Amino acid sequence: MSFPRYFAYAMLLLASVRTSYAQPGAHKAVFVIVDGISYEQLKKIPTPHLDAIAKVGGMSKAYVGGQKQSYSQTPTISAVGYNSLLTSTWVNKHNVWDNSIREPNYNYWTIFRFFKETYPQKKAAIFSTWLDNRTKLIGTGLDQTNQLEMDYFFDGFELDTLHFPHDNKSEYIRRIDEKVVDEAAAYIRTNAPDLSWVYLEYTDDMGHRYGNSEAFTKAVTLMDDQMGRLWKAIQEREKLGEKWQFFITTDHGRSEPVGKDHGRQSDAERSTWIVTNASGLNDYFRQSAKTQAYPAIVDITPTIGRHLGINFPKERAFELDGVPLTGKLSINHPTITKENKQIKLTWQAVDKTGEVKIWLALTNDFEKGGHDRYLLMEQVPVTAEKATLDVSKLPEGFYKVVLEGTYNTVNRWVVER
Repeated sequence: MSFPRYFAYAMLLLASVRTSYAQPGAHKAVFVIVDGISYEQLKKIPTPHLDAIAKVGGMSKAYVGGQKQSYSQTPTISAVGYNSLLTSTWVNKHNVWDNSIREPNYNYWTIFRFFKETYPQKKAAIFSTWLDNRTKLIGTGLDQTNQLEMDYFFDGFELDTLHFPHDNKSEYIRRIDEKVVDEAAAYIRTNAPDLSWVYLEYTDDMGHRYGNSEAFTKAVTLMDDQMGRLWKAIQEREKLGEKWQFFITTDHGRSEPVGKDHGRQSDAERSTWIVTNASGLNDYFRQSAKTQAYPAIVDITPTIGRHLGINFPKERAFELDGVPLTGKLSINHPTITKENKQIKLTWQAVDKTGEVKIWLALTNDFEKGGHDRYLLMEQVPVTAEKATLDVSKLPEGFYKVVLEGTYNTVNRWVVER
């Protein structure tokens, strides 16, 4: 066989191997966290690949950090942000307060736990420039996560000082990020896992080291190129008939004007962004610039969950702090206050049909692996957009309130003790 014919045959065989993995109509998802880039920083730097992805779906400013000066205020620190995405909860629930990740509360499941409980046979993968994302945050192999395992993982290279000798300019992190992206793109092309997480660190290192600088700009430009490579791999899978949802976000912003630090609650440190190719984005996402009510990092998991058909059992859905960015919503933007033995609630009615069930629990046994007894306090039309609960006959101190609409739930706490 001549070389040209042999080469053509080899290409045909390779295409058939790739096609053998294809699942026309199958829904798949990839989410990426690129570390430490505020929305304002990102918008100053050309990002043609992110722009191309957003043109298919959309881009929005977003936030991390929970609700300021409340029970859910959350440090704008890396691992804290990752876990807010993974669990769709703020720190008062997931209990990851810093990068040491001392005692994650695994009673609040990650998206991977929800995914595997719903689809034990489907495949999950992680490609990460930090081993702790898999071993501590996802909690693979632990009794607390029901021995959850990833079907494929590509991580831990920061511990390999032979092939990636550490240097004081974080060049080794850049090389690891590149290796992680190359593997993620290649693995998506050939194996197409159903749910994947890609994590990249280099931008945060450049921010800490140089702040707003040419070095940081170059790191963001590199990140954009990396997203382009992942996007190309996803587009190749989509040509085989698969339906992919791609989310790219960051875990925190940076303090200004220097741009080196984060961890506190300034607007710049809370400022993030979301880029996605998702179809069916709702007005909560698309109109956020107009309404100044921006989505949060906790909204990504329920959105991917909707795309993949993940089951969120009712008791666990009551704990989620995020709402989907695609499809219909019943309610959003709840507020809660307690005055004179009354709890006053407001919300925004998004879809104007149906009713809102208002549930109240006096305990938080869920955080210890237990169950809370919810009382159905009211059932009102969603368009009422407010309700008042008489709690004069109930014990004081703590109230967990859930508003359950036709299409989603939201929750708020009253913490008096």
